[in-house]
Amino acid sequence: MKVNVDFDLCSSNAVCMSIVPEVFEVRDDGFLYVLQEEPGEEFAERVREAASSCPNGAISIED
Repeated sequence: MKVNVDFDLCSSNAVCMSIVPEVFEVRDDGFLYVLQEEPGEEFAERVREAASSCPNGAISIED
């Protein structure tokens, strides 16, 4: 699994971070950071949930 973020669409609203903080982090500078571009299988379900919950559709996943 590989996580991709379209930063042109991302508004750094932290919805993804609230679902899987091990993979996504919005820092004090107001920008989203992907902490693990290829998270382990143990995060797969929550990463998919984060992608589907993104209000801007900025997160995509490659299997």
